Amino acid sequence: MTRIEVPEGNLAVVVTYFEMTQKPAPSGHQPDVHLSAWPRPDLAEYKSYFREIGDKWLWFGRLSLSDEELQSTIHNPQLEIFKAQSGGKDIGLVELDFSQPEQCEICYFGLIPEVNGKGLGGTMMSEALNLAWRDGIKRVWLHTCTHDSPRALAFYRRSGFIAYKREVEIDADPRLTGLLPIEAGPHIPVIKPLSNQADL
Repeated sequence: MTRIEVPEGNLAVVVTYFEMTQKPAPSGHQPDVHLSAWPRPDLAEYKSYFREIGDKWLWFGRLSLSDEELQSTIHNPQLEIFKAQSGGKDIGLVELDFSQPEQCEICYFGLIPEVNGKGLGGTMMSEALNLAWRDGIKRVWLHTCTHDSPRALAFYRRSGFIAYKREVEIDADPRLTGLLPIEAGPHIPVIKPLSNQADL
């Protein structure tokens, strides 16, 4: 067994990569969920929506970018952004990255907290896969980590993905750097550096 001490103020996660190399068969009747294209979103609106969905799971990748970097990323024509909608309400976010030849990465996939666990994710994934598997695509892939929902691994397997790689990532805790509020990701304890323990 190998144990690695995580540096003060950092978080370690196990990242699992999934892929599929053929389009899955259409599923049966599902709840009313559809994906609406969100081209060139306003930066402030995007960050607000990203945080609404991702704060619980400590999503911070987009938040660590400068406004210029974020605009370049989310306005890239090879990245397609969608809002998932149900009953006239925005309920989720899907981002499809077509920057690699013959591949599509589902780089973000998440629901607002109010609808998590209510059976809408399966339909949202079916819609995402219908958009991802376009002419010329031979592989669709994504990754999840141990900060995400404990249901994520089983969900992606049910959706037809196969796990093919694991990695360990260590990053500064975004709650300690100020990217996220201290109450974000309540399932992951905040461990402040010893010099700041008096602030707990």
